[in-house]
Amino acid sequence: MSRRIFFSVIRVTIAVLALLTLLWWFGMRMPGKNVSKAGPLASDEIALREELRAKVQKLAGEIGERNMWHYPQLNAAADFIEHSFSQAGLRTRRDSYTMAGQSCHNIEAEIAGNRPEIIVIGAHYDSVLGSPGANDNGSGAAAVLALARRFAAGEKAGHPPQRPPNKTLRFVAFVNEEPPHFLSGEMGSLVYARRCKEHGDKISAMISLETIGYFSDAAHSQTYPSPGLGIFYPNVGNFIGFVSNVKSRALLRRVVRLFRENAKIPSEGASLPSFIPGVSWSDQWSFWQQGYPAIMVTDTAPFRYPYYHSSNDTPDKLDYDRFTLVVSGIEKVIQQLADL
Repeated sequence: MSRRIFFSVIRVTIAVLALLTLLWWFGMRMPGKNVSKAGPLASDEIALREELRAKVQKLAGEIGERNMWHYPQLNAAADFIEHSFSQAGLRTRRDSYTMAGQSCHNIEAEIAGNRPEIIVIGAHYDSVLGSPGANDNGSGAAAVLALARRFAAGEKAGHPPQRPPNKTLRFVAFVNEEPPHFLSGEMGSLVYARRCKEHGDKISAMISLETIGYFSDAAHSQTYPSPGLGIFYPNVGNFIGFVSNVKSRALLRRVVRLFRENAKIPSEGASLPSFIPGVSWSDQWSFWQQGYPAIMVTDTAPFRYPYYHSSNDTPDKLDYDRFTLVVSGIEKVIQQLADL
């Protein structure tokens, strides 16, 4: 009996190890050389940092909690985002729908490309009930606005204007990502993605920017939804994460490789089944439902951020230097994806 138990344990152990090896090889092993710590900001990144700080302060400090229970503030955020796009010289469009008798607005700005493929860079701008939402998701919304302004300007740091992108760039701020709309038909990004599918839009990549402003160098500051993931990833929350479902693996690996070619901040990537907690927890999920490749960029939110979904998610909690390095790196990724 003991001999049979022994060999059964051995077989199970081998099977588990084989599964973990396959999971690492296909889902966690990312291309490119990773850096070990964040680097200093360049001169143009210092200006970007102050831009991001001001936008987070406007959304989470001045406007504050913004959701269907704080409807005037939700609309104030939509107006601010629309105005920011317009100030950058972009033509905006409100992708609106009605919920409980109230109008809700996704805000879109587009830079037309030479080819039919579209790259969507998006983030939700609403906050959860009871929270001003500085990191979740003032950080993502601020990043979308800053990136849109840079690509609309067509120049940076004294360089000559960029030519139009080969692929169209769409910068979109989504409404109603937070509960009780989360992962439902009322989610603004799902409304938007469905309409894109109905229109026949050829979205080749969607990048969801979700809580990207908090970092920590403390030991054990990083946790994971499954203990097994901690075998493969750091326990220090000093990195930015890139996450996708299995079908979007090719896009994820390309984005991580491009990010690491220019990155001055550590990064980790994971292409995992969407049922694992955290993998589908943002607007990329909506695009997966319509068959579009999509990824999430995140500081991992509740698995690192101690003020997640709380009244203490305020602008002073963000690490604006490392937040800036993430946005600067994503800018270079978008340049490559759009064939600029």
